[in-house]
Amino acid sequence: MAKKVLIYGLETVPKIEPGDDLAKIIVECAEKEGVGIEDGDIIVVSSKIVSKAEGRIVSLENVEVCEKAEELSEKTGKDPRLVQLILNESEELVKVKRGHIIVKTRHGIVCANAGIDRSNVAGREDIVVLLPTDPDKSAESIRESIMKLTGKTVAVIITDTYGRPLREGQIDMAIGLSGINPFKDYRGKKDWMGYTLKIKRIALADEIAAAAELVKGNGGEGIPVAIIRGLEYRVSENASARELNMIREKWLFR
Repeated sequence: MAKKVLIYGLETVPKIEPGDDLAKIIVECAEKEGVGIEDGDIIVVSSKIVSKAEGRIVSLENVEVCEKAEELSEKTGKDPRLVQLILNESEELVKVKRGHIIVKTRHGIVCANAGIDRSNVAGREDIVVLLPTDPDKSAESIRESIMKLTGKTVAVIITDTYGRPLREGQIDMAIGLSGINPFKDYRGKKDWMGYTLKIKRIALADEIAAAAELVKGNGGEGIPVAIIRGLEYRVSENASARELNMIREKWLFR
């Protein structure tokens, strides 16, 4: 297990526009800041810039509203156009209560407002950013391009910020990944007292996402990419962040 882990926040990442090559930008910024890219690095990227690069930006002025969205708007006090986008991006409406719309997104994530974000978007209230269509695929594309540009083997994690049931505050979590097993599994291993562990399986990708947020921030810091160096992890070519989503049969709160 690593005794020292380094986290570098890339401060020179420019404003991202649709069509930008994120992998190229990340590599160039890492070189410019003297960090570079090394074998085993984990590149942690905020979903916001992935969405922007992929053109997942929507003007509310162009949204047509259905009857269900109008009903939910009246119930929650939310803009009906925003509600429509929430419905569009969701496969299931989980709960509507006290002005909140909790859904299961098409990515399988249970969260408020389908992860749609109004912050840090062109300084306009009528512009929103949707989550990447397929965060795992986005992570894979960024990873492959970075490895091609640098010749280094890396992992990529795409993150977004979420609240947690029965806990105050928000943390960053992994919504897409490539090249890394999302778990560190201790089941079947013995602790230092000889007890065989039966349940403990660490959500490593989420812990990495939260650690990276310490240098990235979610306000005006403008640091959407972090490089984590020195952390041991299992390389996986077919892992998915969807593995972190608990199946409905295991839900205790509904």
